[in-house]
Amino acid sequence: MRARPRLARVVVPSLALAALLAPVRTALAQPGGSGLKPPEAPPADDGKKPKLTPPVLQKFVEAEYPAEAMKAGIEANVVLSLDIDATGKVIGVSVIDPAGRGFDEAATEAVKKFVFEPALRDGKPIPSRITYRYAFTLKEAPAPGDAGKPAEKKVTSVLRGRVDVGSTGVPLAGARVVVKGAGGFSSELTVAEDGSWRVNDLPAGKYTVTSSAPGYEPLTVEEEVETGKVTEVLYRLSVAGGENEVVVRGERPPREVTKRTLEQRELSRIPGTNGDALRAIQNLPGVARPPGLAGFLIVRGSAPQDTQVFIDGALVPLAYHFGGLSSVIPTEMIERLDFYPGNFSAQYGRVMGGIVDVGVRSANKDGKFHGLAQADFIDARLLAEGPLGKGWSFIAGARRSYVDVWLKPALESAGAGVTTAPVYYDFQAFVEKEITPKSRFRVGMYGSDDRLEILIRSPASAGSAVVGGNVGFHTGFWRAQAVYTNELADDLRLRAMLSYGRDTIEFSLGSLYFNLYTQQIAHRLELSHRITKGVTVNVGQDILWIPYDIDLRAPPPPRPGEPDPGPFNTRPARLLQTSDAIYRPGAFAELELTPTDRARVVAGFRADYAKDTGRWDASPRVNGRYTVRNEFPKTTVKGGVGVFHQAPNPQETSKVFGTPGILSNRAIHYSAGIEQELTKQVDVSVEGFYKQLDGLVSRRPTADGSFEYGNDGDGYVVGSEMLLRYKPDSRFFGWVAYTLSRSARRLNKNQDLTLFQYDQTHILTTLGSYRLGRGWEFGVRFRVISGPLITPCNSGIFSSASGAYVCVPGQTYSERLPMFHQLDLRLDKQWVYDAGWRLSTYLDILNVYNRRSPEGVAYNYNYTQSTYQSGLPFIPSVGVRAEF
Repeated sequence: MRARPRLARVVVPSLALAALLAPVRTALAQPGGSGLKPPEAPPADDGKKPKLTPPVLQKFVEAEYPAEAMKAGIEANVVLSLDIDATGKVIGVSVIDPAGRGFDEAATEAVKKFVFEPALRDGKPIPSRITYRYAFTLKEAPAPGDAGKPAEKKVTSVLRGRVDVGSTGVPLAGARVVVKGAGGFSSELTVAEDGSWRVNDLPAGKYTVTSSAPGYEPLTVEEEVETGKVTEVLYRLSVAGGENEVVVRGERPPREVTKRTLEQRELSRIPGTNGDALRAIQNLPGVARPPGLAGFLIVRGSAPQDTQVFIDGALVPLAYHFGGLSSVIPTEMIERLDFYPGNFSAQYGRVMGGIVDVGVRSANKDGKFHGLAQADFIDARLLAEGPLGKGWSFIAGARRSYVDVWLKPALESAGAGVTTAPVYYDFQAFVEKEITPKSRFRVGMYGSDDRLEILIRSPASAGSAVVGGNVGFHTGFWRAQAVYTNELADDLRLRAMLSYGRDTIEFSLGSLYFNLYTQQIAHRLELSHRITKGVTVNVGQDILWIPYDIDLRAPPPPRPGEPDPGPFNTRPARLLQTSDAIYRPGAFAELELTPTDRARVVAGFRADYAKDTGRWDASPRVNGRYTVRNEFPKTTVKGGVGVFHQAPNPQETSKVFGTPGILSNRAIHYSAGIEQELTKQVDVSVEGFYKQLDGLVSRRPTADGSFEYGNDGDGYVVGSEMLLRYKPDSRFFGWVAYTLSRSARRLNKNQDLTLFQYDQTHILTTLGSYRLGRGWEFGVRFRVISGPLITPCNSGIFSSASGAYVCVPGQTYSERLPMFHQLDLRLDKQWVYDAGWRLSTYLDILNVYNRRSPEGVAYNYNYTQSTYQSGLPFIPSVGVRAEF
């Protein structure tokens, strides 16, 4: 046998030719020549845009076929990126999709000798970059003794291809391919280990090809085979249930130093999260474990209120339902989930911690209706999507917990003095239309509601003789939102968002209560313009207006340094009824510079105004990335520094409970790190960070025995993060995440720095999930985390005012509880039916070996004895899911 390399396809997404191109046709290269056909002419120039012409191959060089591959009868395709200068010479080559076995090296050496007719802009030669696929094919050699004789021309048609897992580039070995054609022709094949398959000697004509595999969405396409030619195809099968990659669409690299993005399969299969996407974030570096049954995010040593959550650009007040059991947007409706632990882009402001930006996905575009129903021990959910006609489509979902259905009767039948009835629900509904291929409009509504009521029949049996009444807690929000995106030109993009909604917080403890009702109007607009190659400008505005009403009956908090004044509801109460508005407009601008394909610098500036402080906050930021090695294994270094402001909480500037006129909190973020590919599936990133905190809002005593707020606090957060990740393939995904950090603060410079309430020195998470075959998947998560900090009670003193003992506290947050560790397991099973629907079930076990990790300390009535308050016990959850 001898090799005949064949040029298969050229794709030209050149950086210099971003406004191109008409499709480049598939061409077959004959030995000794390029065999390329010139692309179709671009549309007529309107006089406003430059006329661009792609490069054309003039000199083709045949690659040397790897000897071992030829001997084994192996064929391959190598996809490369070629940098071509203004003379048509190839000056740079990198392998994008390697084939191994010596093919990569052979193709690289060959294309270095290619000569092109250079790309043209208005008739002038310019540099360009193209993606080029070099195809190695085998041809039968003449039989012995026939040398020198003209070979018989045997005309054959071949259909061959490869089956991959989504867009990961990972071959889906063992998949089934069925090829059917006219005259009853049918051929069934099993995909090889490298994902390849082939059917020889086909009659010319049209064929229906169906690719399928257990646990994946089947794919059916129609292919046309021409006489005497090889038709080559690539099929990408999506994981059943729509588990495609959750990534930012488009070609733009991150504008931040660090952005963590997870695939849908990872988000929904992490043990201990019940398949919840937002809960999966808690397994990433830099994210601390919240206290038991607390639904918030603690990012890089910051307080929970220092991290904001957005849904399609609209700020929402909470990410999780009661107790952190699940997030307010179900995983099945999420298209992307971006997490920025620090040093984020100037498009985000008003926060010192991190950012979580959730994107709701569009409805399936296959023109069919789809549905989903799921139920487990925690909640039940429904989802539907499909076409509406005239280009419109919809996606809608709803979910309700039913812990109250079984927990409340169980407690009542047991005669408990305290009965609980927690319940939550959420809903989402969106309609969308693709106005043009480059513009999209979506409008919708979503919301969440959580209610918890503690009914205390007998105060003594409830463990406190002074609580004196029921406890109620209610939080809820809803948003009506419109989003419009448009690529106005090849170098100009627009995104606009407008939302309106209401938030509710209601808390009651006996005769005390706190009710907060707010409205929110938010508007975000961003315009991105590529001025020239390597220079892009992003400008935008970010406006937030929140009218609010407060109805409050509660005692003020104690002054700093004072002993505990006793039970909350025995203190003198103040009444407050007020209405006001928070008005916080902002604007930002960024300059993105990519002087080379290895370097990228983003310099940004943001200005925010806060009506409650009466001042503008200026926040300059800059970050950069540099690819030290642009080929596999890729090495990238990164770093950044930026200023971040966060306005005071409304109660801190209240005329009754706060101090009007105080300034915003400020943090300066510094970070530097490295990202390194180890193998095609494994990469590691290490990053160090430092946050300098100053101007923090803190309380200070006044001469009249009360207190006021000021900007006297300061502190710091320092740490490092490591993420060793095995990217999802057809069988396995997993990672090891470790964070080492220290967070310290103080109320003023006359005090010593003490550990911050949410400091966790060590955070280690290791997890993995493996597909066993036949629809089975098994996952494990193990965590080891420093215990929470507490302020100890050194003793108790009797208070005649309250008639009870009160705590005499020790040094603030000076003691740490024992280390937290926990093992979680998950087992999934899925059945795929030919009728187009799937059934699955799962078992998610939290805290397998029933480790009762301490979450706090409880004292007896006079604070002479104490015991640990334990966290969640062993909790299994079984769920069933059906979808079509």
